[in-house]
Amino acid sequence: MKQIINILFISFILVGSLSGCASTELKAKERVKVGIMLSDVGLGDQSFSDAAFTGLTKARDEMDILFDYRELKEAGSYEKGFTELVEEGNDLVIGLGFMVLEDLEKVAKKYPEQQFVLVDSVSELDNITSITFKEEQGSFLAGAVAGMVSKSKIVGFVGGADVPLIHKFKVGFEQGVKSVNSEAEVKVAYANDFGNAELGGKIASGMMDEGADVLYAAAGFTGVGVLKEAQARKKFAIGVDSDQYFFAEKAIITSMLKNVDIALYEVVKEFQSEKKLESRQIELGINEKGIGLAPIRVIKLTSEQDKKLKDLEAQLSTNEVSIQLD
Repeated sequence: MKQIINILFISFILVGSLSGCASTELKAKERVKVGIMLSDVGLGDQSFSDAAFTGLTKARDEMDILFDYRELKEAGSYEKGFTELVEEGNDLVIGLGFMVLEDLEKVAKKYPEQQFVLVDSVSELDNITSITFKEEQGSFLAGAVAGMVSKSKIVGFVGGADVPLIHKFKVGFEQGVKSVNSEAEVKVAYANDFGNAELGGKIASGMMDEGADVLYAAAGFTGVGVLKEAQARKKFAIGVDSDQYFFAEKAIITSMLKNVDIALYEVVKEFQSEKKLESRQIELGINEKGIGLAPIRVIKLTSEQDKKLKDLEAQLSTNEVSIQLD
């Protein structure tokens, strides 16, 4: 009798365990799976990729999604990374950065039923939703701040590459500087590298040798080198993409916020709710909370300067200020 009870008990445990495993497996299958191919520098850029990763981490924690990622240095090519993410069953696959466009479209054509998201460039393919930002608006405000606080009337811009996307940062910054200080000079240099902080520091040093006292970089991890060199030389700097104040707390006046984290969180939220995304371009600027400035630190604007900055932001939001792109 005792043996029979033991056998029944063991059977009950096994059935319960198998049932539990099946239930867990079913729940995992029901959860939305998101895969992202990061930009060329990948995690640790303290800027673009890290911001995107933060947005997906928040989605995982708050919406119970599953997410995976690939970095270029591991995948070998963007195309291979995208293909792996699709074949591993991700419901939504995200490509981060303008440089992934060509490879993403190759994979999207092979998998026409797969839903993709492209950040920082635009695709016409039906299964790709494009997200772009009005970087020129935030850069205009960053330029206005630089123009207000510069004593030498010389400021600097460092771009990660000489490409249309980075031109939006440059042009906005230049016009923002001129809007408050028509006599100011804006020095411009392109690093042709988004992952070299040492190079960023060298470029920044050269600009400061020529009199620049406020520097703005749109150059990923290369830009972090610009920020740190500005601090070492006791000059001012403006961060980009996320609030970079904590990388150079004695130098960074503000940062131009490009809210990639919020954009991806909202896209995943929509996908989880609707189980699809409409094929379209999403453009985010000041009005959509996609662009803005971090708090002013290190210095204190005068009441007149603060009012001017707020007025410019309001004028950008109503298109009273027009930024002429290249």
